[in-house]
Amino acid sequence: MEHPARAVLAGADFRRLGLMALLGFSSGLPWALSGPTLRLWMASEHVALGLIGLTANIGLAYLLKFVWAPFFDEAKPFFFGRRRGWLITVQLALALSIAALALSDPAKNVWLSLGLGALVAFCSASQDIIIDAWRIESFEPHMQGTALAGEVWGYRVAMMVSFSGATVLSSYLGWHGAVGLVAGLALIGPIAAFFAPEPEVVREARETSLRARFAQAVMEPFMEFLSRRGAGVILAFVLLYRLGGALGDPMISPFYLSLGFNRTAIAIANGPVVLVCGLAGTAAGAILVARIGVGRALIGTSVLQALALCLYPLLGLYPHTPHILAGIAATEAFVGSLSDTAFLSYLSSLCAPEHTATQYALFSSLAPMALHTVAGASGFLVERAGYIPFFEICAAAALPGILLLLTILRRYPPAERRPIPTG
Repeated sequence: MEHPARAVLAGADFRRLGLMALLGFSSGLPWALSGPTLRLWMASEHVALGLIGLTANIGLAYLLKFVWAPFFDEAKPFFFGRRRGWLITVQLALALSIAALALSDPAKNVWLSLGLGALVAFCSASQDIIIDAWRIESFEPHMQGTALAGEVWGYRVAMMVSFSGATVLSSYLGWHGAVGLVAGLALIGPIAAFFAPEPEVVREARETSLRARFAQAVMEPFMEFLSRRGAGVILAFVLLYRLGGALGDPMISPFYLSLGFNRTAIAIANGPVVLVCGLAGTAAGAILVARIGVGRALIGTSVLQALALCLYPLLGLYPHTPHILAGIAATEAFVGSLSDTAFLSYLSSLCAPEHTATQYALFSSLAPMALHTVAGASGFLVERAGYIPFFEICAAAALPGILLLLTILRRYPPAERRPIPTG
């Protein structure tokens, strides 16, 4: 009699995992549109590099989403339940914002395109809030890892579609047509949300004020971390770890075009091979952390990350060479995923068990801060220094993070597990 129940449970889990992958696809689709794809579009329209660099600031919505996240917990929509109702509403707004971006023209009104890119990022960040909540509330604890893996696979495939796919199509349909097709693909999200079951969550009535809830949910975990030895050094490292890569990221697509690579070559170089290398880097990073520990893994991958930035000046010496472009893109994807795995493992080790979710959210919001703030000046640096010296500066910008990491490993080594205080 137990076998049918197990079959039903397995079938339900399989269906929800499929929906999770589709929602992950919906989550990953808009990311490139307001970042690499928009930069490549602007560069192909000969927009000034300084303005292209400003696209880095568009992603601030992803860092600040915790500000409006409580709204989706507290307010209830008029239809389909708390999670599905808001998810469908936000996803439809996202599809419309992508369609509006497709109709814009960076060559004629760059500020309108930048504003619509920011709107896409805002809707995308809002969607991520609700998708994460749906995943956590819909899957049992033992299924969370599997659900997250399904979401990541969908996310990565969507990123390839909205960058490499849109870039190839732009050669045949133009940028308006290519981005317009991505707007059509964005409708996969609300369709998946329509068929997704609403999580059955019993919510306790809260009588405390919003200020009191904010203090307990945000301030208490943050103050707990600041009370630790070396907290200032650790925060400085978290902020500076990705500085070199963050500074260089907005200028990669314009750099490729300046070397004479066409959009098809760029798309192929950043296509399936990069996807496979990224997934392989994630797996290798997990094995490395398990074998040698998070501290040693982090220092090794930090050095590799700095060395990978030196490949871009090398590419400048060999323009019009597609296989070198593909090799550098694949290497960067592998090293980036490898270092990200070690870095995220380190962030996880910083979290106290009683504040895991909030502290991890705060750390993961601080980590990409450089990408969405100082990286906005990258275009102006290239205009002043040129591409090759610029990427040399990016490689040098990775050194402060490495020096801080050496200090941390010597004085404040990461703990394998932080004990929960008793009493």
